[in-house]
Amino acid sequence: MLRILIADDHEVVRFGLRQILEAQANWEVVAEASDGKEAVSRAIETKPDICILDHSLPLMNGLEVTRQIRARVPKSEILIFTMHENEQLVQELLQAGARGYLLKSDARTHLIDANHLVGEPPTVLHQEGLRVPARRLLGKAREGVVSDH
Repeated sequence: MLRILIADDHEVVRFGLRQILEAQANWEVVAEASDGKEAVSRAIETKPDICILDHSLPLMNGLEVTRQIRARVPKSEILIFTMHENEQLVQELLQAGARGYLLKSDARTHLIDANHLVGEPPTVLHQEGLRVPARRLLGKAREGVVSDH
């Protein structure tokens, strides 16, 4: 059973994600959160396999949530699910421990694929439908090109 946490400040997004994800055999949404602090506490409480996080969460953004979940629940993988298309943000999120990055505009096509990628090298999925290994971005992050701010 693949256990999933969804964190997004829009209830309709959480509802839609739950419907899509739970339609997959052996996938279960074990927790939802509407802000960053709740996402961290629900991850600690439920220890999901995957945390699907919006970057623009109230109280604590997805970058800080990623850092805290990776520190406190290291076996949980992080998929960032956002509307923000920004290379520096991707670098910072990968440096913080996110395993994937998916634009909300590409969710219908790539959401299920993105969840299957857990455990593989970090990946950025984009609108052309290509799996782009994030090695270049992750390499920049590890070399210190990305600031910690």
